[in-house]
Amino acid sequence: MKGYVQVYTGNGKGKTTASLGLALRAAGAGLNVYIVQFLKKGDYSEIKALSKFENITIEQYGLGKFVKGKPSEGDIAAGAQGYSKLCDILKQNKHDVVIAEEANVAVMCNLISEKDLLALVEMKPGNVELIITGRGATEKLIQKADLVTEMKEIKHYYKQGVTARIGIEK
Repeated sequence: MKGYVQVYTGNGKGKTTASLGLALRAAGAGLNVYIVQFLKKGDYSEIKALSKFENITIEQYGLGKFVKGKPSEGDIAAGAQGYSKLCDILKQNKHDVVIAEEANVAVMCNLISEKDLLALVEMKPGNVELIITGRGATEKLIQKADLVTEMKEIKHYYKQGVTARIGIEK
């Protein structure tokens, strides 16, 4: 089966949800899935749910806080570690679906470079489906991708003070 590059971007809710839905579908079909979560660390509900599948691996490479302004050395080290792991996973070619969650944001925060992200697309084996999520996808990534979906925020209850809820946003 030929693998493609999918990008889920935009300021609307649903990018991670779309990629995790695809992971669930792939796992149900018996495919092997690997997920790197850039910037995230902690007890997200999807970690608990996806850990029940022996053919889904999910790892977090973040410090669990927003990167504001210049990233810390720890933020940069975590991003580099996640990027290195993604490179290894793609080179090993043992997973059918590889998800780089929040990789676009990692580029925006200077944890990895746009050049690094584009290199992932180039090193992707032909049979691997690569999914890249996060707001702020660069124009070069959009051009290289086979499928790009932009989530557009029209209305969000966050603006009324609703914080992330367990099982819905977290």
